Amino acid sequence: MKARHSYPKFLLRHVIIAPPARRVSRGDRNNMGTASPELDAQPIDMISPTGFAELYERHYATVYRAALRVTGNAADAEDVLQTVFLRVLNQGGRLDHVQAPATYFRRAAANAAVDLLRRRVTHSEVQLDSASLLASGESPALLKERLRRAVATLEQSDAVMFLLRYVEGLSNGELAELFGLDKNNIAVRLHRIRQALQVEMER
Repeated sequence: MKARHSYPKFLLRHVIIAPPARRVSRGDRNNMGTASPELDAQPIDMISPTGFAELYERHYATVYRAALRVTGNAADAEDVLQTVFLRVLNQGGRLDHVQAPATYFRRAAANAAVDLLRRRVTHSEVQLDSASLLASGESPALLKERLRRAVATLEQSDAVMFLLRYVEGLSNGELAELFGLDKNNIAVRLHRIRQALQVEMER
């Protein structure tokens, strides 16, 4: 039988004190997965504690694994995990509008991980295969460090798209659906992102 993940005390405190759920507006939905200090300061509206616990239990592993692959650091991955589910809480804990919750959480994890990389650019090491981006005699550890720094310089959406494609393994078709673009546009954009990363790493 699979062991249950320990429910974070910080999240649990927010769930216990949460007021009754509110209806999520269209504007709220458009802001899912983006950081906002003002939003973080607001009271949290959400579904029932039981419902949120079930949501967390279903998707925490997806978020944690994605965050760990990006940051290469267990403590940073835990920070991303907490950030993602606090953002869900701040939006009412509802994912009714999400057709593929697992993909939503992978994107949310990538968003939060990019935010963390920018804040801690000198501390974490991204676990990515950089051989396809830059072939050189440098050590793998140094290449990973440089790639992590390069990813942190990208626009948020470009960084997330790159991570979802080359770390999480989403296809161009899946990315097209997720970003509302056609596959040709995704291919062109990924090519441009790879070029930008290589230029950044060669500085």
